[in-house]
Amino acid sequence: MDIKLASQAVLTDMIQWRRDLHQIPELGNELPQTVAYVCHVLEELGIDYDSSYVEGNGIVALIDGQGPKSETSQRVLAMRADMDGLPIQEATGLVFSSLNQNMHACGHDGHTAILLGAAKILQANRHLFSGTIKLIFQPGEEYPGGARPMIEEGALDNPRVTRIVGIHEGQLDPNAPSGTIAYKAGALMASMDRFLIEIVGKGWHGAYPEQAHDPIVAAGQLITALQTIKSRNIKASQAHVISITRVEGGYNQNIIPDCVELEGTVRTFDDELRRFIHQKIDQIAQGISQAMGVTCRVTYDYKYPAVLNDAQVVEESVAALSRQFGPDRLFACQEALMGGEDFAFYLKEVPGAYFFLTNPGMIEGAFHGHHHPKFDVDESYFALGAATFVSLALDYLA
Repeated sequence: MDIKLASQAVLTDMIQWRRDLHQIPELGNELPQTVAYVCHVLEELGIDYDSSYVEGNGIVALIDGQGPKSETSQRVLAMRADMDGLPIQEATGLVFSSLNQNMHACGHDGHTAILLGAAKILQANRHLFSGTIKLIFQPGEEYPGGARPMIEEGALDNPRVTRIVGIHEGQLDPNAPSGTIAYKAGALMASMDRFLIEIVGKGWHGAYPEQAHDPIVAAGQLITALQTIKSRNIKASQAHVISITRVEGGYNQNIIPDCVELEGTVRTFDDELRRFIHQKIDQIAQGISQAMGVTCRVTYDYKYPAVLNDAQVVEESVAALSRQFGPDRLFACQEALMGGEDFAFYLKEVPGAYFFLTNPGMIEGAFHGHHHPKFDVDESYFALGAATFVSLALDYLA
């Protein structure tokens, strides 16, 4: 089979699937229209599936190879796509723009379409491989995280997955040229944690601050002190981010409020460092509580771990893709990214690798970035994405 030719042959299908899904973006772990659409396509392709995951919002489909029995017959390759959108009002002006108040502003519609395209090719060429291909269509990657419940409900079992791969489209690595597959062994994307600090004091008239326990002043001290975790407690060579992204409190110019909230995110590549930062946030909050006469309640949510690609899987995958596309279609990422991805949960369970398809789309002459109301992708490179999945499948299972 000519994989590139086969992928071009399903490009029209992938574009149509993507555009249909683009019009019906849904959020989190509630994707009834999206799931129904994907199930309909799988039925048309003759692929067996189970759509009972995450209360009917996740799908696992199987394609059994019909090639000769060999050492690869017991292998199970999982390929994953996320399906959820974002609560963003679309401003692209595309003729297939969202029909509701949400938007596929991160490319998950394309991820789903590309995996369906690869599935169509592989289903029609089962004689070329042994073993099993498991297609995982998950909800909630943006929030609240669909990978973990998929795993807990057995998405990697029956049969047990032995390797997993995934692709993210757009332009996550700004240095990667359009039309390339970007890769990196080891740390690729950071963990993603969230913290909330509720500062409870004693409100009073703004003209008599001595009668208050001012949570706004305490919040200011906290904002400054939390930045010393990075600058004075951790080696500069250890990549991490501590960002306060929301400050909320107060009512009027002459009222000291009772409460202020600080919310933010922590990004690292190391679980031990995550725990250390959590500990320091607790310590600083309690110290300022005592010094300022307020109560600081810290909530620290461990969200997604870091995306850590298996070095052997990356090496074998890059070799396979180089044979298929040539080196010009591949790009080695020089640095890990501080963005997060819940594909990380799969990589904690089985060896695998996550790749970037670089296909930024232009709106008004510019690429506006992920999670932007004018985010778009270049659909012509969907064929490269599908060919990547198919190449990795045949290399591992043939």
